[in-house]
Amino acid sequence: MKKKANSTGTGTVSVKKSTWMKKNAPAVLAIAVTRVNNSRMNKLPVAVIVIPTYNEADSIGKMIDHLMKVTFPKIKDWDCKILIVDDTSPDGTYKIVQKLQKKYSDLHLSLEAKKAGIGAAYVRGFRYAMSKLKADVVIEFDGDFQHKPSDIPVMLKEIHHGADYVLGSRKIKGGSNPKGWGFKRLFLSEFGGLVARFVLFFPTKNFFRITDPTTGLKATRVKGFADTIDMDHLYSRSFGYKLEFLFKTVKLGAKIKEIPQVFGLRTAGESKIEPQTAKDIFRVIFLLRWFDDTTQKFLKFGIIGGFGFFINLIGLKAFSNLMKPLPLEVGVRNGLANALASEISIVSNFIFNNLWTFSNQKLSLGRHMMKKFAAFNVSSIFGGIIVPTLIIGLGTQVFGDQTKTLFLVLAVFGFTVPYNWFIYNTLIWKKK
Repeated sequence: MKKKANSTGTGTVSVKKSTWMKKNAPAVLAIAVTRVNNSRMNKLPVAVIVIPTYNEADSIGKMIDHLMKVTFPKIKDWDCKILIVDDTSPDGTYKIVQKLQKKYSDLHLSLEAKKAGIGAAYVRGFRYAMSKLKADVVIEFDGDFQHKPSDIPVMLKEIHHGADYVLGSRKIKGGSNPKGWGFKRLFLSEFGGLVARFVLFFPTKNFFRITDPTTGLKATRVKGFADTIDMDHLYSRSFGYKLEFLFKTVKLGAKIKEIPQVFGLRTAGESKIEPQTAKDIFRVIFLLRWFDDTTQKFLKFGIIGGFGFFINLIGLKAFSNLMKPLPLEVGVRNGLANALASEISIVSNFIFNNLWTFSNQKLSLGRHMMKKFAAFNVSSIFGGIIVPTLIIGLGTQVFGDQTKTLFLVLAVFGFTVPYNWFIYNTLIWKKK
């Protein structure tokens, strides 16, 4: 009787429990999902400070301790980790890191047997940070205190406020180079930086926005930027890498923010600057700008423009000679001759640019193309005919008929070329 009673009682409880679960399953599931979502929402974004080292045993331990004990505790809204990238330093730098890993769980080490260059070290570090540490932001940092640890929270704050790429700059107010630098080192930094800015970014707004392109202190958002850059086909595995990372990140449309950087003087360890650093940097910036799609497009535009210039030149002389019998002032005659020659040149430029320069956005024959050509032709009445005609007409009227070629050059290259480039890119072949 007792067994039966017990059996019946247990069965009743099981049935009630089963009924309750079926009835309340949606609520239980909702609670579980909410807990998972809350857990995810409460997870802090990960910032990985990537520090490449080579023979820096005298400073790396102090840097790690400082970051872990002083810098990171002040950063409340980021999960900060350190990644040391070492190429088996002869002075045993990596052994110090391995020892400290027992003390700090957020200290990581990427170790290779052969030295491959600072660029290769950062590539390896970025990949490690993104794949194994799930980094949301990667920070390029020196392990010898030339970069100030106090700049890390400032950079992360700017990322938090919406920046995608934060650069430490020695050129803006509050930033500076080390006072102990010699003339050669200072000249390389200043002149090299200016050349890099000019070649990579002039005449765009980034020439004025980015003041210190050779800086080594950077914070990069991973999603859409660090995880998008092709790191398998870099022009340099040495110092030139930083210009390539900079240029490609900017091309991806990163929102840039500069912060003042007081660059410290190295007191220990081995400099990562190599004898061929200057040559490597100039080679990389040339290759970046030369093979940039905008540069290649402008070169094609220039070639076709040059062809159009000769059409204009020949037409100007031909029409001017044809009009000599007419009772016209020399300025009027040359102005009318240029107007006719310019129209032929405009038609030629439009056709060849459509077929070659802007082949990726080529306009197909039809009504749409005719509308675009009409729009360009109307706009060119001002830039390609009226302004050059006034320049040539007034110029030859004042300085004589023999100066018409000179004023044609001034009109075409001083006004018409940049004007047409602007119209072509913003009106005719505007990217969708």
